[in-house]
Amino acid sequence: MPTDNVEADEGVWSEEGFHRQSTREPTDAQLAAWEETHADLVDQGVEYCLAAFVDIHGRMKSKAVPISDKSRFVDMMKGSELYTGAANDGLGGIVGEQEPIDDEISAWPDNDAITVLPWKDNVAWAPSHLHLHGNPYRLGSRNVLQKQVKRALEMGFEMNLGIEVEYFLVRETEDGEIVGANPEDDIERACYDVDALLDQFDYQEQMREYLDEMGWEVVSLVHEDADNQFEFDLHYDDCMTTSDRLVLLRMMARRVAKQAGFDVTFMPKPFGERTGTGGHFNMSLANVETGENVFQDESDERGLGLSETAYQFIAGIMEHLPAITAVAAPTVNSYKRLVASGSMTGYTWAPVYISYGDNNRSHAVRVPTKSPRMEVRSVDLTVNPYLASAMFLGAGLEGIEKGLDPGEPIADNMWELDEDELDDRGIETLPRTLLEAVEAFEDDSITDRILGEKLSEEYAEFKKQEWWDWHHTISDWEHERYVKIW
Repeated sequence: MPTDNVEADEGVWSEEGFHRQSTREPTDAQLAAWEETHADLVDQGVEYCLAAFVDIHGRMKSKAVPISDKSRFVDMMKGSELYTGAANDGLGGIVGEQEPIDDEISAWPDNDAITVLPWKDNVAWAPSHLHLHGNPYRLGSRNVLQKQVKRALEMGFEMNLGIEVEYFLVRETEDGEIVGANPEDDIERACYDVDALLDQFDYQEQMREYLDEMGWEVVSLVHEDADNQFEFDLHYDDCMTTSDRLVLLRMMARRVAKQAGFDVTFMPKPFGERTGTGGHFNMSLANVETGENVFQDESDERGLGLSETAYQFIAGIMEHLPAITAVAAPTVNSYKRLVASGSMTGYTWAPVYISYGDNNRSHAVRVPTKSPRMEVRSVDLTVNPYLASAMFLGAGLEGIEKGLDPGEPIADNMWELDEDELDDRGIETLPRTLLEAVEAFEDDSITDRILGEKLSEEYAEFKKQEWWDWHHTISDWEHERYVKIW
């Protein structure tokens, strides 16, 4: 797990001891490790390094720092690269933490996570923790996750995370329409179709080669349910590493696609008549001392092979899932995916209800057969993975601390239950719009406990504005429905 940069104890989150110092002084061991990294990068022909962070969306931001001179690399590692927070979405501009007159935020790269970009091999990427005045910046996404990681470690756990990376290959026509990259990929039930997969296999294969170069284990390459829709199945890792990897993978997928003459989109619902694109989070807890999966219990009387700890973790997430959904499905478009019908195969394969069960894809929380993990299916890949991981981990740990119980697993197809039966069972729905999700986010105190009051306020205000920006936009649908009638 990348752990080079931050001590996420309570003291660093206070504003006491204000000073303008933005850089850090390394220990002898840290300096030696940095110098070793620099030598290794130079040997590989690396000329630039990205001291990178993410904005509130999870989009990568950085400067390209020339590193041929070792002292320049060491300065970067100390935190020499400064960024104006007010210039980026969600880094304090709304709540007044970062204005044009304020000191810059400093990026402290994580030496353990530095990676050479395989498609641009003279550039290395260094995911970083943001600092202000020498302290971890409380609106920095990676800092927020690190705080929950430390909390889990203190309880004896480490969260492993695997993210299913679904996407569409697309191109833009001469008249500006976004369509599938391959017009021949148009069969009705395209899921697992070999011809459709092999027609665009050069791209899949190039991506796999690059992922292999970085040491990421590719489990499979898949043609998904819709035409021109695909998926990378990657092996899980600790939640910080996996979050880092998703940020880089999204950028890499787009850069490689553009080199091939088309584009990639992770938009949850780019085409109304086709299946949406998810980013399912597969989570489990490991014992920090033994590495054993603490979710596993073959004697489970509920029949899912899960331990009491696993059920408590699931219950914590389900209790707060409406609020978490504002982070896990963070765009207006996300909620056009989270509906029960309307795809080519009859189902959207996206959850609507807050329920769980064994290998049942109609639930928000699925427990795959004979696999001691939980899969949250409401997540999509517009997510900021650091904030989502922090919310899932924090809520799950709270479920353990409180000894919560999710109730008995449900075997029914949730998409086929009527409203009366759902009401009788007390089954609630996920938010239906981004505005509903943000309202749930604001009403749930767990958001302040995990993200902090300032970041929670910033996030809610930003997402409400996103909702109203969309709401005030006049769509083609409105013109077609109303102009000639009224």
